[in-house]
Amino acid sequence: MNYRITLGLLLSASLLGSLPVFGETSTEQNNATFEKLLNEYWEAYLELHPIQATFAGDYRYNDRMPNPLSIEYRNQLKRFYQHYQGAAKRFGRSTLNDEERLSLDLLDWECTVHLKQLSFPTQRLPLNQFESFHLTIGQLASGSSAQPFNTLEDYENWLKRLEKFHAWCQSALEEMKSGIRLGYTLPKTLIHKVIPQFADLASGPATKHLFYQPLRQFPDSIPAHEQDDLTKRYAALLNETLIPTFETLRDYLRDEYLPAGRTTSGISAIPNGRAYYRHQIQIYTTTTLTPDEIFAIGEEEVARLSSEMEKVKSQIGFKGSLNDFFDHVRNEPKLTPFTDPQQVIDNFNRIYQTMKPHVDQLFRLTPKTAFEVRRTEAFREASSSAEYQPGSLDGTRPGIFYVPIPEVAAYNIFSDEDLFLHEAIPGHHYQISLQQENAKLPHFRRPLWYSSYGEGWALYCESLGKELGLYQDPYQYFGMLSAEMHRAIRLVVDVGLHDRGWSREQAIQYSLDHEAEPEASIISEIERYMAWPGQALSYKIGQRMIIDLRGKAERRLGEAFDIRTFHDQVLESGCLPLTVLEKKIESWINEQEKRAGD
Repeated sequence: MNYRITLGLLLSASLLGSLPVFGETSTEQNNATFEKLLNEYWEAYLELHPIQATFAGDYRYNDRMPNPLSIEYRNQLKRFYQHYQGAAKRFGRSTLNDEERLSLDLLDWECTVHLKQLSFPTQRLPLNQFESFHLTIGQLASGSSAQPFNTLEDYENWLKRLEKFHAWCQSALEEMKSGIRLGYTLPKTLIHKVIPQFADLASGPATKHLFYQPLRQFPDSIPAHEQDDLTKRYAALLNETLIPTFETLRDYLRDEYLPAGRTTSGISAIPNGRAYYRHQIQIYTTTTLTPDEIFAIGEEEVARLSSEMEKVKSQIGFKGSLNDFFDHVRNEPKLTPFTDPQQVIDNFNRIYQTMKPHVDQLFRLTPKTAFEVRRTEAFREASSSAEYQPGSLDGTRPGIFYVPIPEVAAYNIFSDEDLFLHEAIPGHHYQISLQQENAKLPHFRRPLWYSSYGEGWALYCESLGKELGLYQDPYQYFGMLSAEMHRAIRLVVDVGLHDRGWSREQAIQYSLDHEAEPEASIISEIERYMAWPGQALSYKIGQRMIIDLRGKAERRLGEAFDIRTFHDQVLESGCLPLTVLEKKIESWINEQEKRAGD
């Protein structure tokens, strides 16, 4: 995500001040101008988001790191989105084809939601324990993530980024101080989780620091004298600047920010928090659903899934209540069989081999990008959930399924098959890789992410287990039901926390009453929702849409329904807002019916 112009030039009058008048040219000219607009948008976006560029495998800006907390940067973003929103609205639609109209709608959506997001002072809450800039930098600094360390230039680039990261740390400190004065603080329970993260980052000396890791793996192509010079400069930056800054942040979090932290759990407790939460619902569900509607859907799904769980409990022959069965699943020794973390990774690779022969029965489209299962890095493992990190846009860096294994003896396997389908294949790895590899999509759409679509697809994929040769063990099928229940519970507890004033403890207890996850895992999840309002709603809302669309297609097309073609239709245009996906599938069903009638 980068280009060879500076940020100042990026938003200069030459780029932003001369919007063309669209819709008054020939079809060919109009389409060429539209394609040019999309390319300009993408290149400008990459330069404004150089970290995202690195993760996408575009290394042109690997030395850059704007400060996302600064007013200057936020104003640059505002001008950027205003410009391209204006350009999108002035385009003539009649000469565009269906895919181009879709791109136009998505460009307008992107600009609209990001401008609204910028109207909220999110910089007042600069960090949290789950989804925060210091965690991203920690991943990159490990030397095993998206930031490359193959050449002398790569090391110089990362050194420049670390120097700029220091500015973010200073801004985070100032924003926390402002946040206390203005009523924007994290809940105390979340601050307790952030303090150890900065304590780890503050522990020296440089030679034992996470950020020192790339210096332990110099490529042979870098001469010894250059290695010595880099080592000295990295060590100086760590010992003299970054580690002391991390110590300052650790001490501030512990001594001043924690005492000022909120005793409330939901985002509605901050100024204008309810309006902010409603905007997060729009971002993460791409719908107009209200908090009350989402809460009701959640309760309905919890009741349905509880009934399904009762059937599995009876199949296994367990005597006792469903809550007793939850305890049984949490504590059954045969479900915690591992003594070494590598055994967890090996089990996921075994699951892949079991399902692999069945994939072609459900999918024509399969990605070229490679795939790996890795253990989550130690510095963030205790507060992490399993997650997928996409490969690079060109497919040269694999997609990675990260698995946290903080206590291997307590690792429970009852939902591993389900988890693999969600995070790996055919879930996130298929959907994201196919989108990134699709040369028919404009560049800006290849990494585009709508959580309700992406997470909805991944949750839908969990339901495909029996069709893929999995869920032969009733405990694994119960794991699938439990994972779906987990997402249904999210609809209830997320709205409960952020709109209805629920406490952290209420949300934890509701989860304990309705699912088999270990208490420690539930606590981590609830604290995740507290840190990331609205995101947890994506999964179930998106899954329900895809399941409903599949059911509609099966009913209306009958024997003409082909599951592989349906999956092609869902995947081929990449991430879409749910309302757009619904229109697309409805149009496809109509076309299929028309062909059958001809």
